[in-house]
Parts: sequence; C-alpha cells; structure tokens
Amino acid sequence: MPLYEMRKFVAPEFIFGVGSRHRVGHYARNLRARRVLVVSDPGVIAAGWTREVQADLAAAGIESVVFDAVTPNPKNYEVMAGAAVYARENCDVIVAVGGGSVMDCAKGIGIVHANGQDILGFEGVDQVEVPGPPLICIPTTAGTAAEISQFCIVMNAADRYKMAIISKTMVPDVALVDPETTATMGPYLTACTGVDALTHAIEAYVSTASSPVVDVHALAAIELVWSNLEKAVAGAHDMPARENMVLGSLHAGLAFSNASLGAVHALAHALGGYLDLPHGECNALLLEHVVRFNMGSAADRYARIGEIMGVDMRGMAERERAKRIVAELTALRQRVGIADGLATRGVRPADIPDLAAHAVRDACLVTNPRRTSVADITAIYGDAL
Repeated sequence: MPLYEMRKFVAPEFIFGVGSRHRVGHYARNLRARRVLVVSDPGVIAAGWTREVQADLAAAGIESVVFDAVTPNPKNYEVMAGAAVYARENCDVIVAVGGGSVMDCAKGIGIVHANGQDILGFEGVDQVEVPGPPLICIPTTAGTAAEISQFCIVMNAADRYKMAIISKTMVPDVALVDPETTATMGPYLTACTGVDALTHAIEAYVSTASSPVVDVHALAAIELVWSNLEKAVAGAHDMPARENMVLGSLHAGLAFSNASLGAVHALAHALGGYLDLPHGECNALLLEHVVRFNMGSAADRYARIGEIMGVDMRGMAERERAKRIVAELTALRQRVGIADGLATRGVRPADIPDLAAHAVRDACLVTNPRRTSVADITAIYGDAL
C-alpha cells in the first residue's frame, strides 16, 4: 500500500520580490497582448500602483484601458460590467492590480467573456468549460493569495451570499508578487488580510485533502505570518516584515489552492455576503471558534500548529492544549486590533438561520476535518457573537 495518497498540485508561474511588478510589460508582451484590460479599484488607483502598471505596459508598446468599478466583495453585476468593457474595448489580456476582490473580479471577467455565460452559472467545482483569456495578477495586499489560487469568490448580490468558483482555469497565467505594493495598506487592512493568510494555512494543514507538499507550504506560512503580522501592522514601511507577510501569504495560497479550506471559510463566505463585511475580518472573528470545534478531529495537526505558534503544551491533555491554542489565536487577533465579535458588526441572533443555510452549502465545508451540520454552524455563529 502506498505511503502517500495521490494528489494533484497546481500553481502559476510567479515572481516574488521587490520590484517584480515592473515585469508586467515583459509578461504581457510574451502573452502577445495588444490591448490590456487593467482591473483595479479606486483605492489602488489613488495609491498610484495602477498608473505604474499602465506606464510599464506603455513602455512595452501595449495599450491599456482601466476597469475600476469593483467594490470589496465583488458583486456578480460588477463582473458582468467588466466583461462588457473587455469585449467593447477589444481587449486580449487582463491584468489585475489590487487585492483579492479585484483579482477575483478579473478572474470572473475572463471566464464570462470566454464562455458567453453569466457569472452565476459557474458556481461550484470544475464548472468552467472554457478558460478565460491570459491573466496577470499583481496583488496589493498580503492575504488572499488569489493571484495563485484555483478559487474565485463572487457575491451573488440578489441572494446575499458569496459563491465559490473552484477550477484549475481560475489559476492566473502569471503572478507578480511585489511586497512594495503592500506598504500602502493601513493597519486594520494589514491585520485582516494577514489573519486571512493565517486562516488559509491552518485550514489547508488540517484539511482532509492535505498532502506532504501542501504541508510544507502551510507550516511555512503559519510560521511567517505568526512571526511578522504584528510588526507589519505596527509599521507600514517595515519592509522585512512586509516581505515576510507576502511570502507567508504566497505559501498559504499554494497550500489552500491545492488542499481547499474548511468551516472558517464556509462560514465567512456566508457572513461576508449577507452583511457585505470584509472577508479577512470575518475569518479573524470565526477562526478561534472553528478551531475549538474541530480540535478533536485533527488533534495532532493542531498540536503541530500550536508548536509553531510557540505554545508550550508539554504534559497537557488534549482538552487543555485546545484551550491554549484557541487562547493564543484570540490574543493575536486582539493585539492586531480586531476586537469584539460579530454582534458589533451588525449580526443579530435572528440572522443566524439564514447564515447557516448558506454556509452549509459552501464547497469549502467538504474538506473540513470534522463533519459539520446546520446545528453545528448555528452554534459556532452563536459563539462568535
């Protein structure tokens, strides 16, 4: 009998390092771009990163047009509007410059154009028949790792939930991962996206689809984020901390893109869609509660995570180890400024049944280490209030 289960691992070509964003013209030319749709958002444009990318494209002889009607938690109608601009402007390559919302919107624009189908029709696993046009991603946050993942998350605005599109066709062609672009994030966004990366790594490591290759990336990500998040939150221009956070996010993305996620993300997708809350903030407020719920089903794996976090668990019984790990996660969240619970974000007890109904259908729940019912989800949301 084989020692290891057979597993697939996919990743795009990526360049990691300060200044890598300036390679966009080179890669766009390699992809035979003539007219690029640059997908961005007003905040990233104000920070100057979009203008830089357009200048680099122009220096390579490539025209570009900007689509910036993207909001946090990109809506299905925003994706459709972007696809209309792509077609009207006769574009042939997409470049995404921004955080996870921008990159997910760009992914959605590509598959809508290629398939001539509404974005809502792609929900689920392997539902994309025709890959989108070439896509280059330049992330400006350290957390979502959409630039290297098989995931695209889009809000179904009418039904108020975030749907997951999971497909190998969602993996961008090239990712230019430049830590300098994260220096314009404020402390709270740095905290939320950083905890998102930590959640990716933890959920991938305890996922029922984990593998030896995933484990290497997940554990590296946990160590990098745990050691650098507070420094990055405290100092926007602490470039070593920023570099390590971006590297941690990259490792976490390689892990979760190939092992999927778990209950934290299933509950966060429902929550973020229902109340249009920031994704990283939702994960931060749910992580400790899901870890407590899951602990008994992956005790050894959580113990390894606890060791990396520096928790001294010598001589402790499993229950006591669980308490210590959860307490450390709670303390980190509070130290980086993500305080209180869901109630202060507008979640009411009366909302929980609707949230649970959406969360129980989320694809991320499939690989959670513990089977999770509607009643379990309802209890977790209640604990997180």
